[in-house]
Amino acid sequence: MGDSASHVGLPQEWIRKKRDGLTLSHEELSAFVQGVTSGAVTEAQIAAFSMAVYFQDLNVDERVALTLAVRDSGRVLRWDDSKLHGPILDKHSTGGVGDTVSLMLAPMLAACGVHVPMIAGRGLAHTGGTIDKLEAIPGYQTGVTVDHFQRVVEQHGFAIVRQTDDLAPADRRMYATRDVTATVEHLGLITASIVSKKLAAGLKHLVLDVKCGNGAVMQDYDAARSLAQSMVDVGNGAGMRTSALITDMSVPLAWSAGNAVEVKEAVDYFQNPAKRHPRLNEVTLALGATLLVQAGMHSDASTARAQLERVRDDGTALEFWGRSIEAMGGNPRVIESPEEVMAKAAVVREVKAQRTGTLSGYDVRQVGMTVVELGGGRTQPDAAIDPSVGLSHIALAGTKCHPGDTLAVLHARTEEEWSRAQTRFLSALEWDSETETPEVIRGQVGQSS
Repeated sequence: MGDSASHVGLPQEWIRKKRDGLTLSHEELSAFVQGVTSGAVTEAQIAAFSMAVYFQDLNVDERVALTLAVRDSGRVLRWDDSKLHGPILDKHSTGGVGDTVSLMLAPMLAACGVHVPMIAGRGLAHTGGTIDKLEAIPGYQTGVTVDHFQRVVEQHGFAIVRQTDDLAPADRRMYATRDVTATVEHLGLITASIVSKKLAAGLKHLVLDVKCGNGAVMQDYDAARSLAQSMVDVGNGAGMRTSALITDMSVPLAWSAGNAVEVKEAVDYFQNPAKRHPRLNEVTLALGATLLVQAGMHSDASTARAQLERVRDDGTALEFWGRSIEAMGGNPRVIESPEEVMAKAAVVREVKAQRTGTLSGYDVRQVGMTVVELGGGRTQPDAAIDPSVGLSHIALAGTKCHPGDTLAVLHARTEEEWSRAQTRFLSALEWDSETETPEVIRGQVGQSS
């Protein structure tokens, strides 16, 4: 860090400035992040900086500067326009239960003529992770080289991989310290963490899916909107066209929650319109249409949506997905017969209603923790998971139920685990409430055209 620090001061001076509510310059924030990357800034200084920011905040200009500095702490992907036939874009979700959107949306977008280099994460706590879902496909490699990743995106329109060690490395060190110092929740720091990694992927366009509701990180609508606004402001300020949808996570987004079961649902989404979950379909199409208009591929959302529906229904998007899976080492037969390709749980049995009434809602966090209890999620970042377990056929909120009706199908390793998971799942159900399930699209931040 030496040279840059000598011109702009020392870490303790930047911490003091922010502690006292003063504004940090681009140079100071850049030097701080360089020190985080090199090790010249200590864990204690990262913690003190994070706490100062937590109480004094960062203005938009500071958030942009911090985000760009974190992006530049590692490799930034460059794309060769001569190898591309459309713009580079992506979506990012703040996570939830049954959020299978990426598995369908990426191939649909690729089939519409754009490129989607998706760098995704693993699940933690009650939320599922796209990387875990893809690793349920035998052979699929999420940790390929950057060159391989870029080649698949260029040739097949999209690829989905996990974050590499050289992508925004400062973020990992900063997050680890924030995680143990009660400073994770700050909007500016969350923004820098998320947006820096999208900028490092070389994106030109991004749409954010910011969840609200009892199964979301930001449960309150106003808090979700504030996070969306922060990320939109910073993405645009950093030169990446960015907008956001605020979507509901007060009920599961899909029929399934788990890993293999969600891959199967994604295949069903393409193969069988009768099995298409209405809320999942709406979020997928809304995010896709927003991106296509934002990138200039369509002049309005209705024509963009029509193209997405066409490639969804005529088999084109499914073909794109199969080719990308094969290019990433996975078994492409999963798009034809997922139940023959992926692992199956030993105990698969229905959870039945024991009463007459209206299933009015869910404690979505507890639904997600049911999957964790079955072994399909994790509470520690590096814990192993079982891809075969989870929930499928989750009943829609608002359904009138009678004794014996199916509320869900539980996929478990043992009878004992099935029984424990049933108890937890049943405790997550809400009955006969007057509250109606909110619309799945709650709002939008930023212009889509």
